[in-house]
Parts: sequence; structure tokens; C-alpha cells
Amino acid sequence: MIASLTRRALYALATSSEVESVVRAIPPARDLAYSAARRYVAGVTLDDAIETVRRLTGAGLGVSLDLFGEGAADEEAVTRTVRGYRAAAAALADVDGDVNLEIVPSHLGLDLGLDVCRRHVEQLVEFLPAGSRLEISAEESRRTPQIMDLTVALAEAGAPVMATVQANLRRSPGDVERLLAAGVPVRLVKGAYLESADVAHAWGEPATVAFVRLAHQVHAGGSAPVLATHDPVLREALLATVPGAGVELLLGVREDDAHALVARGVPVRIYAPYGDSWFRYWMRRVAESRGA
Repeated sequence: MIASLTRRALYALATSSEVESVVRAIPPARDLAYSAARRYVAGVTLDDAIETVRRLTGAGLGVSLDLFGEGAADEEAVTRTVRGYRAAAAALADVDGDVNLEIVPSHLGLDLGLDVCRRHVEQLVEFLPAGSRLEISAEESRRTPQIMDLTVALAEAGAPVMATVQANLRRSPGDVERLLAAGVPVRLVKGAYLESADVAHAWGEPATVAFVRLAHQVHAGGSAPVLATHDPVLREALLATVPGAGVELLLGVREDDAHALVARGVPVRIYAPYGDSWFRYWMRRVAESRGA
């Protein structure tokens, strides 16, 4: 109970623009917070991020590069975001390695309408390096229906996309069936958002069981899931029973595990976010560490 309350309190801080504003307004507090967050962040600038990407690919790791942000409220904000993602895609073209671009749909105008978001995402597809995928992030359950519609529509139009499915959501088995029918690769996560009991399985054992079932569902559907989890017991159990599965880890979390898996021949990808909006992401990582 205490751990759950702590996680909820930290999550509230992670989504508070007021708290972020206070921290950023006090240089010593901002610098201290970024010092703690730095292990999870590829950099504030794109140049810093690309240096991090090259370090990771040089170690035999795949990378998914993402530009921090979500919930764009107007077209001007979305246009700025598109420019940022386009610059990131162009920079990845000069990196020798397995690199993908990850996007957050609400960062690209999902809340302004599905058609608005799709129009902007289609621009980014044109800038993807050869052989790269556009990985589509998961968000709160209220956005999930539109994200699934967006992902399937892009795939049917020939875009090289990868979906993210949150195991804790009760709707996810149906989403997996739809994605498999559309030929969309699936990355499984446990789910980082706080959701009501009617929408999601509880954090902990129920979400873990759902994760296992979904991994086997993806495999039974003829696809190899990407297991985005830092739980070594869960990961090893599934690697032993789901042939071809890959692993995704967050930058700065269990890096030794990543290198050990690569040495065993397991494909490993690192999620590497960058940009100035790092505060809320860092607080979410702290919140998750209290609820794991």
C-alpha cells in the first residue's frame, strides 16, 4: 500500500507542469535534477543524442531515438515537433547501426484529430533512414483507440511501423489480434500510466501475467514480440519459450543486462529519448521504480 501511494504521488509530480516550472526556475534545483536524470536521457540537444546513439550502436545495440514531448495543443507546436523529428531522422541516416525513430502520437497532434496526426506522421516516414522503423509509443488508455487506428492505417499504406501494446490494458488482446492481422510488429510493455480498475489490470502480478499471455499470443500469431521489460525473471522465461523474441530496455537501466544479452545473440534495443522536456520523463522513471 505504501509503495503504491508513493508511486501515485511521484506520478502526480511527474505530470505536474507547476512542479516542473518551479524546478526549472531555480538553477541549482534544475541542475541537480538534470544530474539525476542524465543517466536516462540521451542529451538535451540532437548533437548530444546522436553521440549517445553512436556509443550504443558501437556496442552492438539497436536504438530507438525519441524527442521528448506530448500533448501538443495547437498546430504551431506540432509544426515545431515535426521539424525536430525530421532533423532527428536525417541525423540517424548518418549513423551506422540499427536505428529507429520513435514518436509520441499526442506530440504530433493526435489530440487535434486523427487526420491531423496522420498527416504529420506521414511526413516523417519519408525521412526515415533505409531499413528503419517508425515506432509508435503508447499513451494513456483514452488515446489508445486512436493510436491503434493510426498505426493500422499507416501499416496498410505501407509505412514501416511498430506498435506498442500495454499489457496492463484489458483491451490489449483485441489490439494484438488487429495488429497481427495488419502485419504490424508488436513491442510489449507492462504499461506506465495509472488507469482505473475497469480499464487496466493492477500493477504487479496481474499485469505481469497479462504480459506473458500477450507475448505468447503474438508468437502464436506468427510474429516475434519485442519484450520491453527490465524484469529479468519475466524476460528469461519468455526468451526460453518465445523463439525470436527481442528485448528493449530504457537508456540507463540495467545496462549490464543489455550487453550480456547481446553477447548471447539476443537482439537488444535501447530507448533513448532526448530534448529539453526531460523532467517529467525522469519523474516517471522514479515513480516506476517505486511501483515495480
